[in-house]
Amino acid sequence: MYSCISTAILQGITSTLVTVEADVSSGMPYFEMVGFLSAEVKEAKERVRTALKNSGYELPPKRITINIYPASIKKQGCGFDLPLAIAILKAMSVINYDDDRKIMMIGELGLSGQINSVNGVLPILLDAIDNNITECIVPYDNRNEAYLATGIKIIPVKHLLDVINYLNIGDIPALEDVHIDKYEKDDLSHDFANINGQKILKRACEIAVSGMHNFLMIGPPGAGKTLIAKSLPSILPKMSRKECIVSSKIASVSNTFKDNPRLINERPFRSPHHTISPQGLVGGGSIVKPGEISLAHNGVLFLDELTEFKKSTLELLRQPMEDKEISISRTSGKFTYPSNFMLVAAMNPCSCGFYPDLNKCRCDRNSIKRYYNKLSQPLLDRIDMCAEASTVSYSDIVKKCDNESSKTIRGRVIEVHNIQKKRFANESYNFNSDITSSDIEKYCGLGKEEADFMEEIYDKYSLTGRTYYKILRVARTIADMAREDNISIMHLRESLMYRGLDKKYFENFL
Repeated sequence: MYSCISTAILQGITSTLVTVEADVSSGMPYFEMVGFLSAEVKEAKERVRTALKNSGYELPPKRITINIYPASIKKQGCGFDLPLAIAILKAMSVINYDDDRKIMMIGELGLSGQINSVNGVLPILLDAIDNNITECIVPYDNRNEAYLATGIKIIPVKHLLDVINYLNIGDIPALEDVHIDKYEKDDLSHDFANINGQKILKRACEIAVSGMHNFLMIGPPGAGKTLIAKSLPSILPKMSRKECIVSSKIASVSNTFKDNPRLINERPFRSPHHTISPQGLVGGGSIVKPGEISLAHNGVLFLDELTEFKKSTLELLRQPMEDKEISISRTSGKFTYPSNFMLVAAMNPCSCGFYPDLNKCRCDRNSIKRYYNKLSQPLLDRIDMCAEASTVSYSDIVKKCDNESSKTIRGRVIEVHNIQKKRFANESYNFNSDITSSDIEKYCGLGKEEADFMEEIYDKYSLTGRTYYKILRVARTIADMAREDNISIMHLRESLMYRGLDKKYFENFL
């Protein structure tokens, strides 16, 4: 007899519906699987055979043929185990239910018949809803993220027998009540109110966050660069629901969801160690998964001790920073993950950390040159702002200051974000940092006096076209913070200050 069961396969953070067909017919006993299958999918027949036996169902001595179509897509992962087992049982007439039911199932089988969790349940369910699927059987351990998909009936199951009982008699396994909290709580473990001194650096942080500009901090060890970076989440506004869904999809595919059922509402803050591999940073691997740049989508990617990262690894950031996505090609297909992140980096000015203070710096010129050569000019051109973290004095550390709280700063940031959302309502982007070169004149137009000023600066500092556009984008953000419609020379001068600093450190050594 013949049967078919619907399931899905992940491709990036989207999924494609596929069908598992089973045919049990007379002939030499044989179990064959076709349909452009990966090794782990081919191994499913042994897991399914043993799981069925241990659940009380022996496979008959007949020819069993499994096809998973469309055959043009390579099937990867262990989520096909459950639909494969149910398709066989249905072909054996063990399971009988109305074929008109729009039902889908995913799950990995253990040898005892236990159903184990799989990655990517949330994006699969969201795409299933778009394809008019009304019911989905999911592993019990995936129930938390599955409940986040509204508009589809979720059946969490622990064992193969639970699925059989549900499909035959509608017996839903008993579950404890789950309180679904759709939003994460604010993380205010680091607050700007606790940071003394560094007024210029904190001002630069507010500008960077207001326009989601890439940002580099340079300064001696102990100046507070890492502390300020870790405080950035406290001034980042919450995401829109659309952004929450995308970030939650990435977390689901990466299996980084927490135990509590909640959408990711706070902008991600990722801080990988400098020993991270290229695949860990941008994604990939034998089983393709998103990397840190995708996990930081809609949020911040913080690279502490920037010059300690391998140069070849850092160079991989260049294209994703421009395209806002990363495409990974494998023989099994092309996987695209979003990577629209705000890069925040911190570094010392030299190996010992005290250049250009020649009274403290122990590095010679060649040593400093080797240190800066770890960073390429094309990568630096993609950083919008560079600010200096000055040495913190004793009085700055011990005095009681009435510093602005993160809540106050966040309020101003939200206002600037709202200005940008209104301005870019008809565009595909939301922030000043994303203004395309074709739209620069439209949104960052200069008056005659300002244009003459920038022409002089362009020639004086030998700017590139990319750097010129970044100066205008940052100036646009500074003007928004001042609630001014037009960019003035004052805004341009402040924006140039955050580009002049990298010249101070880098121009003599790169």
